Amino acid sequence: MPTDSGVDRLLLQQLAERERAAFAARHPRSAAAYGRADHLFGRVPMTWMNKNAAGFPVYLKTARGNRLTDIDGNEFLDFCLGDTGAMAGHSPAPVVAAVTRRLGELGGAATMLPTEDAAAVGAELAGRFGLPFWSFALTATDANRWAIRLLRAVTGRPKILVNSYCYHGSVDESLIVVGPDGRGQSREGNVGAPVDVTETSRVAEFNDLAGLERELAHGDVAAVLMEPALTNIGIVLPEPGYLAGVRELTRKYGTYLINDETHTFSAGPGGATRAWDLSPDVLTIGKAIGGGIPVGAYGLSAELADAILGRADLDLIDMGGVGGTLAGNPVSMAATRATLEEVLTEGAFATMLTTASAFADGIQKIISTYGVPWSVSRLGARVEYRFADPAPRNGTESAAGGDGELEDFLHVYLANRGVLLTPFHNMALMCPETTLDDVARHHEIFDAALAELTA
Repeated sequence: MPTDSGVDRLLLQQLAERERAAFAARHPRSAAAYGRADHLFGRVPMTWMNKNAAGFPVYLKTARGNRLTDIDGNEFLDFCLGDTGAMAGHSPAPVVAAVTRRLGELGGAATMLPTEDAAAVGAELAGRFGLPFWSFALTATDANRWAIRLLRAVTGRPKILVNSYCYHGSVDESLIVVGPDGRGQSREGNVGAPVDVTETSRVAEFNDLAGLERELAHGDVAAVLMEPALTNIGIVLPEPGYLAGVRELTRKYGTYLINDETHTFSAGPGGATRAWDLSPDVLTIGKAIGGGIPVGAYGLSAELADAILGRADLDLIDMGGVGGTLAGNPVSMAATRATLEEVLTEGAFATMLTTASAFADGIQKIISTYGVPWSVSRLGARVEYRFADPAPRNGTESAAGGDGELEDFLHVYLANRGVLLTPFHNMALMCPETTLDDVARHHEIFDAALAELTA
C-alpha cells in the first residue's frame, strides 16, 4: 500500500534493488578503491562521505564547472556541487589563476601575515552583506564557534538559541532539537557531547515566534544563531513576518542575532540578508565564497565590534579561543577575492536564479502530472523536492516528513543516468555554468523515475 509519500513500498523496494545492482555494475573501480581503503576511518577521508545511497561512494577523477567524471569513466551533471562548497562551479578559472599565482609565483601558503587580498575580501563582503567589519576562519563551523564565544563574552550570558533541526556545522551548541514534550533535548546521533546540550543551548521551532519569545524571556541567551531559511533538513522557508519578528524579539530581550548564510548565500549576491533586507548583528559564511578553497568568515556590526574591541579583559590575540594559525591565509584570501570579484558576481547570480526557477517550475509540473503528494521549495539558486504537501513549516515537521528509502532510490536512479544530487537530501544547486539543457536532462530522468514509481 502507498505511504504518505504516495508510492507503493514493494514496488519501491524492487526498483531500488535493481538500481543498486546497476550502480555496482557501472562502478567496479570505485567499489574496488573503497574496498582497499583499509587505513581510512570508515574507508573514507571524512565519515560523512559514507552517506550514499548505493553502498559505496563514487571516486572522483576530474571536475570542471558542473561536470564530474569518476575513475570508472562515467560523466555526471553535478547538482550537488560539494553541498554548496562548489556553488561557483568546480575549479573556476579565475580561482585557479589566483591560487596558482599565490602559490607558484608569489609563494606563501602559511605565513601568519596579512595580504591586500584579505582587505579586498573584507570590503567586498561588507558591501554585499552590510556589516562593516570582517574576520576569517577556515570553515563556517569555526566562524560560528568564534562568533558564539565573542557574544558570550560581551553579554555575560551563557546560552545560545538555535532552531530545531538547524545546521551550523559541528557547533556543539546547535545539536539540540525540540522534543515531543516541547522542551529541548539532544539531537539524535550527537557524538561525544562535552556537556548536556540543554546546559549550553535553548531551542525554538523555525517560524514560531511565540516559542522563541518564551525561550528568550529567561534572559540567559547571548545570541540567536539561525539560518534565514532552514536548509540541511530540507529547505524550510520563512513565513511572512517571521524574520522581522525574530529581529524585534532579539532586540527586546537584549540578545544578539547571528545569520548563518553558508547555505542561504544561494538567495543572491548578498544572500538572504540582502534579498530579504535583514539586519543581523553578526553574519557567518563559508564554503561557496572560496570557490572550493577552505574559508570561513564572520562579519560584525560597528556597535558590536566597538563593544568587543573595547574590552581589555578579552584576549583576542593569543589564547582567547578565537583564531587559528591558518585562518586568513594568503591562498584562501586569494581564492575568495577571485570568487567574489570574478565568479559569483551579480550577473552570475542572475543566470543561476533564472536556471533555478526553471528547475523548480519543471519539477512542480512533473509532480502534478503524476499526482504524488510532494512539493517543491526554492531558495534562490537552490531547489529541493519534498515528499510532503504542503511543504513543512519547521525543522521537526521536515525531519518527520523524510523518506530515506524513496530518497535513496531517486539518488541512485539519477546517478545511474549521469546526474548527482546532494546525498544528504534532494537538493539541486545551480552554478554559473548550469544550463537549461542540464535542467531538462534532470527532468527527463526524474519524469522517468516517477513513471516507474507510479506504474
